[in-house]
Amino acid sequence: MKFTSGLTILLITLIGFTGCRSNCDGRFVKDVIETEKGLTVITNEGEIYLNALTDYSIEVEYALYDIENPPSYAIPNTRKKVETIIKDSGTKLSFSTKGMTAEIGKCPFSLSFFSGDSLLFSEEVGLVYNDSLKGFRMNLEPNEILMGGGERVLGMDRRGHRLRLYNKASYGYQTHAELMYYSLPVVVSSNKYMLLFDNAADGWLDLGKTDRDILQFETVGGRMSYVVVAGESMQKVTENYVQVTGYQPMPPRWALGNITSRMGYRSQKQVEAVVDEYKKQGFPLDGIVLDLYWFGPDVKGHMGNLDWDWNAFPEPEKMMEKIKSQGVKTVLITEPFILKTSKKFEECARNNLLGTDSLGNPYVFDFFFGTTALLDIFKQETKDWFWSVYKKHTLSGVDGWWGDLGEPEMHPDNLRHIVGDANVVHNAYGHEWAKTVFEGFQNDFTNRRPVILMRAGFAGSQRYGMIPWSGDVSRTWGGLKPQVEISLQMGMQGLAYMHSDLGGFAGDYKDAELYTRWLQYGVFQPVYRTHAQEDVPPEPIYWDKKTRDITRRYIKLRYALTPYLYTMVYENSTKGTPLMRPLFYMDEDTAIMDNKDTYLWGKNMLVSPVTEKGAVDWQVALPQGAIWFDFFTGEKFEGGQVVTVPVDIENIPVFVKGGAFIPMVDPVGNMEEYSTKKLSLHYYHDSSLMSSEDFMYEDDGMSNNSWKTNRFEKLNFRMENIKGGFAVILSREDYEYKEKPDNRDISFFIHNVPEEPEEVVINNIKTSFNYDRKKQQLYIDAVMTGSDQLEIVIK
Repeated sequence: MKFTSGLTILLITLIGFTGCRSNCDGRFVKDVIETEKGLTVITNEGEIYLNALTDYSIEVEYALYDIENPPSYAIPNTRKKVETIIKDSGTKLSFSTKGMTAEIGKCPFSLSFFSGDSLLFSEEVGLVYNDSLKGFRMNLEPNEILMGGGERVLGMDRRGHRLRLYNKASYGYQTHAELMYYSLPVVVSSNKYMLLFDNAADGWLDLGKTDRDILQFETVGGRMSYVVVAGESMQKVTENYVQVTGYQPMPPRWALGNITSRMGYRSQKQVEAVVDEYKKQGFPLDGIVLDLYWFGPDVKGHMGNLDWDWNAFPEPEKMMEKIKSQGVKTVLITEPFILKTSKKFEECARNNLLGTDSLGNPYVFDFFFGTTALLDIFKQETKDWFWSVYKKHTLSGVDGWWGDLGEPEMHPDNLRHIVGDANVVHNAYGHEWAKTVFEGFQNDFTNRRPVILMRAGFAGSQRYGMIPWSGDVSRTWGGLKPQVEISLQMGMQGLAYMHSDLGGFAGDYKDAELYTRWLQYGVFQPVYRTHAQEDVPPEPIYWDKKTRDITRRYIKLRYALTPYLYTMVYENSTKGTPLMRPLFYMDEDTAIMDNKDTYLWGKNMLVSPVTEKGAVDWQVALPQGAIWFDFFTGEKFEGGQVVTVPVDIENIPVFVKGGAFIPMVDPVGNMEEYSTKKLSLHYYHDSSLMSSEDFMYEDDGMSNNSWKTNRFEKLNFRMENIKGGFAVILSREDYEYKEKPDNRDISFFIHNVPEEPEEVVINNIKTSFNYDRKKQQLYIDAVMTGSDQLEIVIK
């Protein structure tokens, strides 16, 4: 039977089922109804809803034992009708989309999920709901590798761990952390599926710890549902998951530039001096973050003021205008805690904006920063009030927002929110906070892309523009080591902008080598932001000359690679692909799935940060299926092997895949000066490839939804092998946008050309070129006029 009507409710007769009912022990199927969203399975214990969310995802919601499920936080309320096919074989029922099938056993009730003929997983007993356990039990395959659970430091394969699901600060962590700022009830399986438990309550994720072959989700309450996502590859699984939970909007281009921060800048005079010093020393700079001293002179006693300390910052608008004229944007910290000593406590209490006790009074408790209450971010009146604060300062010149302590760091279980007790909604607090800021921008600053830095949220928080960071990491080599693992795991789970405080945050360990290595790695993480306690300077401008020179060169490299990075940002916003990607996205050999030290930066670059003090060589795993070129030396390596490369303090190992196009520009002082009118296009030739193609995305870098409203362009690149040589072809898919270049001056750098060409022809006209025999590189200059195609033939 095939059903496509979104409105018809049809009773499906279960063939031969009557005799089975009396013989079933436990849960069994009584009836099945097709609904607008999918299937309602009526059992002897209640109803189970199977909803097709996309072609590659099915939601299962249990409404047994009079359970009333709260709304979903993870899934946006924008579901579209998905074509499904229902088949009844007598003892079983199948519910299929284009990409996957749920198989429902009738007597007893059972659920299994398939991709084609391959079993993804099956429920063991499914929902368990009693005084001792509320949650789900699923079967696991013996050799299944399990990742996920959000932000942890455990290694890539997390099978055999029992993980608490409770966002909690992890100050000064290093090479092992069981519980951190951003937990997620998400499992990523090597069997090419993801499992999202759509529940934001305090709980546990047992990945075969108690029982090797059982996945158990436990919770104190909340929504009893899960979502299964399938995919044809590991990368597709992530992309299909993001399609379900929501795409990340593109941040403004300046947010990809160098951002300076510390705990914290204490005065208007200091802010202006820091910006001037960056410019004086020739460091590009796009943003400065003001930590808690913008609203008070001390660490304690002022949180909740949410307004300027006028003594330290007598003319904040003038300050922001001045540094903005230098291309530098201001980002302010905020927290959801309103101290009793703050200027806003009485207002918040009077207007019932705070979390309450059992009697409805503001719940007041002691916190590191003082005696405090917590905003009830789930309450619409609180959202409106909090947004009014953001709106006021945004209108005055603030360009970005930092939400700190949003786990929340202190969240008593018996504190009550309008939607339930704290422990039932704890993990959704940061999610709702990000939503408040994001929707405020949508309503009041329609054409602006918000910058929303936060360290805690829930599944799907990326759709509210959340840019998470990895918290208060130790300023040690042990703190640097897990940063790749954290970003890879979070990227697979939809949070593609996870990044670290460059240089490390906690402690007073001062090591120029560590600092340099961290800032080198930062070029190839989604956001480039130094931040630390001020015992040791987080800004490169205050280090020794050698450290300044190396870090300046790398920060300029970050800016030079902006066209490549910005294209990755576009791909994440439209497809959900992470910026930092595990090697198994390219090479699905399970032997490399636990590699947590080397990663793909986009699809064409590979990075292996140096995380050992005094290292003179470094082992790098190169995925099979490609040849790889050292980005700095041009040396060629075959894929499918681990290579040992020499390293010194000047560089970290970075490789480019054969057949890749890497667009670059000359470094600039900030993104206000950025332009692709003059473009350097590096092509890494691989003669074994018959063809290769890629593109560069471009828009004005600040207007909201540019790619949706045809205010962008794509510069398409293609290589084709031809008789006696090869051709490189550029074409343009373009629309109008601010400061779009009419023509481009393009310098071609073609790598791995072992012989000097006999001739180079551009659009049928023979042209001059330069050839470097030692580097085996070909250099060609050309002009791309308007939307005309540019074809270069090398023979």
